[in-house]
Amino acid sequence: MPVRDVAEYILRRNGEMTAMKLQKLVYYAQAWSLVWDERPLFDEKIEAWANGPVCRSLYSAHHRQFSVGPNQIKTGELDLDERATNTVHAVLSFYGDKSAQWLSDLTHLETPWVRARMRADVQDGTPSDEEILLSDMHEYYSGLVNVENNEQA
Repeated sequence: MPVRDVAEYILRRNGEMTAMKLQKLVYYAQAWSLVWDERPLFDEKIEAWANGPVCRSLYSAHHRQFSVGPNQIKTGELDLDERATNTVHAVLSFYGDKSAQWLSDLTHLETPWVRARMRADVQDGTPSDEEILLSDMHEYYSGLVNVENNEQA
């Protein structure tokens, strides 16, 4: 499914938000889909920009807009199956009330973004179009699930 469907679903569910927050929620939806559903939620790549993960094809849909509202990314029907909507709901339940800056700061602490920035050999605040690898996302977020499961045992 296209990333624009995921983004529009998030907007219809949670309402208007900053473009930066939307990008981070889309990133976390992709990450947790890799872990919970064992599949990518969308095919477009995510890059390690200075302010955290950004999907360039989604960025082109909201370029020069500080905030984005429902029906601004895509109109009409959305192509999300039940597993996808369940994943997005879970992501919004945990991350949806966080600020854009909080989400950006969190991604800067996490291995997938850090690894991509290291591969690109760029400093903090420097632009980069280095891809955040799905394998890095799956490995890192799967590890969080395993840590949580071990703590509950």
